Amino acid sequence: MHQRLHPVTLKQPGQLPDHRVSRMHRPYQLRRTITAALVAAVSLVAVGLPGVLIAAPPTQAPLQPASVPAPARLALPSFADIVERVFDAVVNINVEQSASGTGAGQSILPPGVPEDSPLSEFFRRFHAEPEFSLPREGEGSGFIIDPTGYIVTNNHVVQGADRIRVTLNNGDEYAATLIGRDPKTDLALIKIDTQEPLTAVQLGSAEGARVGDWVLAVGNPFGLGGSVSAGIISARGRDINSGPYDDYLQIDAPINRGNSGGPLFDASGRVIGVNTAIYSPSGGNVGIGFAIPAETVADIVAELRTQGHVERGWLGVQIQPVTEDVALSLGLPNHSGVLVTEVLPNGPAAAAGLRDGDVILSVSGQAMEDYRDLTRLIASLDAGTQAQIELLRSGQRLTRAVTIGQMPTEGQVAATAAGHAQDQDQARLGVYLAPLTPESRRELNLRPDTTGVLVAQVEPRSPAARAGLRAGTVISMVGQQAVTQPQQVVKLIREAVAQNRPSVLLRIEQDGQQRFVPVPFKS
Repeated sequence: MHQRLHPVTLKQPGQLPDHRVSRMHRPYQLRRTITAALVAAVSLVAVGLPGVLIAAPPTQAPLQPASVPAPARLALPSFADIVERVFDAVVNINVEQSASGTGAGQSILPPGVPEDSPLSEFFRRFHAEPEFSLPREGEGSGFIIDPTGYIVTNNHVVQGADRIRVTLNNGDEYAATLIGRDPKTDLALIKIDTQEPLTAVQLGSAEGARVGDWVLAVGNPFGLGGSVSAGIISARGRDINSGPYDDYLQIDAPINRGNSGGPLFDASGRVIGVNTAIYSPSGGNVGIGFAIPAETVADIVAELRTQGHVERGWLGVQIQPVTEDVALSLGLPNHSGVLVTEVLPNGPAAAAGLRDGDVILSVSGQAMEDYRDLTRLIASLDAGTQAQIELLRSGQRLTRAVTIGQMPTEGQVAATAAGHAQDQDQARLGVYLAPLTPESRRELNLRPDTTGVLVAQVEPRSPAARAGLRAGTVISMVGQQAVTQPQQVVKLIREAVAQNRPSVLLRIEQDGQQRFVPVPFKS
């Protein structure tokens, strides 16, 4: 309970506040009251501390205000030495690309999604195709990890770029080559060629970084040039639903547009992360930023440098978390484990005998506490690795041996465009398809039970575009047959072509509504 505080006014030293003085009319009564109070206070101290003798001050001595020691000066840390050492390794990245738009400067992002976010890449990709394209410039940051010119940045900074240019801290500008990129972790590696060695920084480790540690974010916000901001690590292991391998450091160091791809340093000057995203309900910085840990960066960059892409293990299942409600409905003792929503045909899981509805409890002895534990573990395994999967099915614990496969590339996952074959006689719709995953359902605000095939991309001015299809559309039926995999759509379209039909009827879901649309073939 809080006590109400009343303002009082102190008079000359030795006097009580006014409201107490008004109750005493003679000076000697005041002196006697003060003396009695002092004696009582000394008696209490003497009782509480035996053996300690405290003498009461003379009764006639006036009370003096207690002296307050001057506050100690707080010495704030200076990062000038670190900045001076690493600043030349941070670069500005400028890209030019052909981008969709209905007019100059039009944003394709919904309100609340910042430019510097992995989610912005999703909305750029899954957005309605316009009637024409305009070149667009963008800026980001990066940092040199090798004196020969290798530079780390974000995938969403360089994805789709027709031209990449790098500006060093001294103002020198160079054309850059894309070495490789990994959309799943939002990382990319580019390279510039120079005559002299460049200032570089080494990737450190975020393993020992603790919540509350100082960090420095260096980058090129708003295209103003190199800039530094300081803050602390606010949290670890953040999942912002930007991809299957989310494991971000959350920081409060201000990160703004253009900081994407810049390095995050600890107080000793080591790179412990790559600044990637911000949380921003208003579009501005609110002190919640996210950085990819250096361990993830080191692994991805090593593969990009040697082979230009990242190879990951693949199980061939679609999954979702085991929530408390799911656990109760299945009679599970807790909500650990991973629920298999679909076993993809001809995948490693299907060959091992996994079924829809299985709950994966562990893989090779490692417990699955969170559903992303499965994606991270399987991705870290090499194709051909033998793994033991412990699962729960109809109340029984089972073990299945599985041979990990190799994750398909983006083009393979998209299952090739419907009609994208090189055969010129093959009719085309102008769409690229992908399986509908739990992640894409969440990102597109679809119902968890939505079934069908996701339209990943629509070619401008194609029959599909003219029929109103756009990226993010869900195709649930072709003709009168339900579809759940891209291969089914391709097969049914080819059958329609073989029957010399002028178009194919698709049932699509857009903006929460389902409808049938006829899409003519393009020869």
